[in-house]
Amino acid sequence: MGDGAPDCRARDLLDRLGSKWSVPIILTLAAGTQRFSELRDGIGGITPKVLTANLRELERDGLLVRQVYAEVPPRTEYTLTPLGETLIGTYRVLQSWTEQHLDEVIRHRERYDQARK
Repeated sequence: MGDGAPDCRARDLLDRLGSKWSVPIILTLAAGTQRFSELRDGIGGITPKVLTANLRELERDGLLVRQVYAEVPPRTEYTLTPLGETLIGTYRVLQSWTEQHLDEVIRHRERYDQARK
């Protein structure tokens, strides 16, 4: 990717890692293993269908594991893999940057939008 040649596989992974829901899912799981409802409640604003789809993709990428327990009612837990844990520091830096610069970015957006009216 760095040499100017497009690498669709790398772009696909970057899209996943930077998606709207991957970051909050990984950061929520950084606290440890969680059940589906704990994840949903901890993230907020995500529908069960969207959460399920994102969890499946992150599992497919080897970033988390899904453990189903044969109980009544069934219990499902999600845990970051060692590979998934490597993202925590990077995501926390990104989260910190966002919190530090959010107001400034909003001001830029407002100025930009005003100039185009």
